[in-house]
This record gives sequence, C-alpha cells and structure tokens, in this order.
Amino acid sequence: MSNQPLLSVRDLSVEFSASRGLLGRSLRNVQALDKVSFDIHAGEIVGILGESGSGKTTVGRCMVRLQTPTAGHISFEGRNINSLSRTDLDWYRRQVQMIFQDPAASLNPRLRVRDIVAEGLEIHRIGTRESRQQTVIDLLASVGLGRDALMRFAHEFSGGQRQRIGIARAMAVRPRLIVADEPVSALDVSVQAKVINLLRELRGRLGLAMAFISHDLPTVMFLCDRVVIMYLGRIMEIAPIQAFRTTPFHPYSRTLVTLAPGLGSPEAGAMPTTTEQPTPAPDLHYGCAFRTRCSHAMASCATVVPPLNEVAPGRWVACLRPEIFHDAC
Repeated sequence: MSNQPLLSVRDLSVEFSASRGLLGRSLRNVQALDKVSFDIHAGEIVGILGESGSGKTTVGRCMVRLQTPTAGHISFEGRNINSLSRTDLDWYRRQVQMIFQDPAASLNPRLRVRDIVAEGLEIHRIGTRESRQQTVIDLLASVGLGRDALMRFAHEFSGGQRQRIGIARAMAVRPRLIVADEPVSALDVSVQAKVINLLRELRGRLGLAMAFISHDLPTVMFLCDRVVIMYLGRIMEIAPIQAFRTTPFHPYSRTLVTLAPGLGSPEAGAMPTTTEQPTPAPDLHYGCAFRTRCSHAMASCATVVPPLNEVAPGRWVACLRPEIFHDAC
C-alpha cells in the first residue's frame, strides 16, 4: 500500500442550523462534525463507524460533494475537491461514486435498469451507444443479475436486487473510491451477507478503495481493513481492524466491542458507560464529546477537547487519560 493517501480528510467541520425562530432567524446551531481527520489509501476499505448522530453520513456526503463543509477540506490525490474547476469536478465524480442506504429511494422509478446503469456512462461520454449496452450487461452480470433485468423497472426487484443495481450503477464509470453509506441497513438480514460479500469480491477483483459507513461493528470487522470510530461529530479512535478487535483503546471503543454480538462479553475488560444516550449538542467545542457517558471522566474532560494522538503505530486515540490503555500499547 502506498504511503500517499488516495483521499485525505483534514479538520473537517460541518455546522447545521437546528432550529429557526420568527422571520427565519437561526436560534441554535448544531456541530455535526468537529475537526475530523483521516486518510483512505488506494485499495483499502475504511469503516466509518458510529451511532445515529455521530456524523458518519455527513462525512460521506462531504466526500462526494453533496455537502459543503463549514471548515477544513478533503483532498483527492492532493487536490482540494472544494476548489476544483468544472472540468476537474467532472473528473473527480468519475473517481468517487456513492452507494446509498435506501436503494428504493436512490433509483429513478421512471427509468429502466438499462438506463439507470448507463446514465453515468452517458454523462461522462464513456464509449459508444453500442459499447455502453455491452458494458451494462457486463456490470449487471458482475453483481449477479442477468440480461432479463435490462428492460425492467427498479420496483420490480427485491431490496437486495435493487442494491445490486445501485452497485452496478456506481461501478459503471470505473471509480477508484466507493463511498458506501449504510448499504445493507435497509435490507433483510438474509440478503445483507450477499451484498457485503459482493462488495468484498469487487474490492478484491478491481482493487477499489472504499469508505464503508455503518453502525454495525461485526460487519465492519468482516469487511474493513481499518476503522474510524465516531461519536457526536468527533473521531474517538482510528485503528487497524485486527488490532481494534483484540485491543480497543478508547473507552467508547471498548464498550462497542463488548456489546457487539460475537465479539466480546462483560468479562472482556470493557469500560462501562453511563446510561445517557448521545444527543447532538449545540456546541461541541468544549470538552470530550463522550464524557457524559464515560465512567472514567474527570474534571478536565468537561473543558479540554482531547486531541487525536498517535499512541502506537497506526493507532490514533482522542482521550485525556492514556493510562487507561497505556499497558496495551
């Protein structure tokens, strides 16, 4: 794997107006992301894991320029994607494609499958009309669908089949990076594994890089090379997946591993938390975002934002109490 990242996220912040008063004036802002930084290298799958409200989907939307950050930037091969010219933006959109969470909502109900998959080829003027037809057939075959799917509409397929169509559409322009936003959460459990195995097979065959956004730790453990743990708009930990499986460092990470089916047990050394559930806060600039649920919080956790430090090769943790995981380093 090259030391030069394919995509770099640096100090990414996004602020939303959460409520409005009379005359449309904003009453309160919510910090959806607060100085998020990580890299994705060519050919690797990075899991972006977090509960609802963690900001993981917002990160994905920024990657594909569906969301403009308030501060910070994302670079692809060293080029800031928010300052690209129109021509370069067309180039970038060929390099990075997205698979959406709900295939029923993300596929145009008025188009036949043939046209859904070919749309990117036509927009980017890839191939001739005849060659595009063959490319669509080949793409559908690569995701397990036959020629009989070409002239049908998306609503005629099951949820798992629709997601396969979405994957074929994303693959049509031969991207180098796929942003997969909860791609199996809307599917029945019986078909989730098939879609995950398909993504894994495509990575192995085509050398794709992928940002896999999920709230499901066992799936991330199975599919990904590294994991980025997010909580209320901040990164808590970044780690290679095998090291994270055996020795999670951050108190929040240890709780996730302990509670995940088949990965841990209360006897595995988990850091207990309080029962308070995460709620997006009007201001995340002060203190540790996890402090209200962490049984190891101290006074400074309420005032000092813990920096994301490299505590071991490839291991990054945002915690003011390194003694908690010092022995494991």
